Amino acid sequence: MLDQAVKWIHPADAVLSRWMRMNPKMGSRDRSELADAFFKTLRHLRLYRHLAESGQGPLSRRLAIMGLSGVMRPEVLLQALSEHEQVWLEHVTQVDLGTLPLAVRESLPDWLVQRMQALPDGESLIVALNSNAPLDLRVNPFKIDRDTVLRLLEAGPAATLDPQPTPYSPWGIRIHSRPPVNRWSLFEKGEIEVQDEGSQLLAALLAPKRGEMVIDYCAGAGGKTLLLGALMRSTGRLYAFDVSAARLARAKPRFARSGLSNIVPVVIADDNDQRVRRLRGKAHRVLVDAPCSGLGTLRRNPDLKWRQSPESVQELCALQSRILKQASACVAPGGRLVYATCSVLPEENQQQVEAFLSENPDFSLLNAGDILTDRCKNLTFDTPYMVLRPDTHGTDGFFAAVLERAKN
Repeated sequence: MLDQAVKWIHPADAVLSRWMRMNPKMGSRDRSELADAFFKTLRHLRLYRHLAESGQGPLSRRLAIMGLSGVMRPEVLLQALSEHEQVWLEHVTQVDLGTLPLAVRESLPDWLVQRMQALPDGESLIVALNSNAPLDLRVNPFKIDRDTVLRLLEAGPAATLDPQPTPYSPWGIRIHSRPPVNRWSLFEKGEIEVQDEGSQLLAALLAPKRGEMVIDYCAGAGGKTLLLGALMRSTGRLYAFDVSAARLARAKPRFARSGLSNIVPVVIADDNDQRVRRLRGKAHRVLVDAPCSGLGTLRRNPDLKWRQSPESVQELCALQSRILKQASACVAPGGRLVYATCSVLPEENQQQVEAFLSENPDFSLLNAGDILTDRCKNLTFDTPYMVLRPDTHGTDGFFAAVLERAKN
């Protein structure tokens, strides 16, 4: 499994899911330990490869041993190791990691370390992105409120998981575990979804109103679309655009569970789509959660740091610029456009917005913190942008800018 993952052909979670399906008799505890060790190894891959140089035998086995160390009970792991492996594991666990270069210690490619170190408190961000992420849930406010869900969780499936309200999103619940949420009745009834708190805040920035025409331009699997529709109270019209028919197909069961009737899924072309042209200047609100490097989600997707490169980021920036231009044409006079990514790189974020504003003087930048004040307490930013970080806010790395089109 690990050998397949480090070829970087398929996403790590897809490799893991396929392996689990091929081994259906494995117990739930073993599955949990294996998944934790798998992602731990990918998260610390460069460090583990460095430490593995002092051992013998297949590299993949040494990597797996380090991944399982600290995840599996020590007495169980040691029973499976040879005497030489036990001595080697004891040796590498005593290495002073502080003597290693930052890129090795935190397992990042050199180019990415350089980019992140240039950011404010860059090393703090690097360390935080290399940690485990909690599980964030989001209630469906069209069906239920957060206090009710918390009471149900505390009395039911999450009684031992200490569910807590997220600090900023009024719809979020945080759990520091990985329970089978998709088997809970709350999930099956469309009353909760899995969604990072930072992603939830995009809906608060867009702030859709009842009866409006709203476009989620890069809807993907529909998580943000669902919250937008709930805030609209299933009124108006909410278009879920995406270039991938497969992604929208995966979203349809979620739409059905939600109880919303105002969502219109539409597969659009990459460029010059006729349906997009028909909506030119008509939408009150447009959300562009743009395709990006995903480097703000490394806590959950550690393989992304090895799958991305300076060249791929450059290609993504060109795509983001093109999508932003297309989506902005749909915004009505006086309407709102929110551009967002789950990246921490300025070229995908602030620089994209600055370039767009220089070419589109009919749009102006609004203050994201001011917009969030009513719904999200104690959340302030140093700039007009929403910039979320795991080391500061406990969320994935998120960026968003709120733009408004002139009325005339």
